[in-house]
Amino acid sequence: MPSKVMIVDDSPILRRSIRNALGHLNVPAEEICEAANGLEALERVIDDTIRLILLDLNMPVMDGEEFLRELRTQHAELDIPVILVTTEKNAGRLMRLGSLGVSGYLNKPFTPEDLIALIEEGL
Repeated sequence: MPSKVMIVDDSPILRRSIRNALGHLNVPAEEICEAANGLEALERVIDDTIRLILLDLNMPVMDGEEFLRELRTQHAELDIPVILVTTEKNAGRLMRLGSLGVSGYLNKPFTPEDLIALIEEGL
């Protein structure tokens, strides 16, 4: 299991839900950080040792797709796994994101078990 997980979503309720699911994987609270948009997340990636990113796509300031492009361009050496947690259904957009190194995706709404299974399967 990753030593530090970043949750990137503009919804505090969803961030709390993901945090609770990570608790079922025995990820300590201090090993989880949060960002409300992509710009905030980029700043955290620089400052923290992130091992996994759980990323929403539709956010204000900087959306998930723009964040992912910047992450892969500016910090390619980090090679951080990214799992999309999104309502996005556009197949073309999801394919573009796949080419940016997305490790998996989970459609909202989801159960904690769905998220746990995806994390355990992909990492």
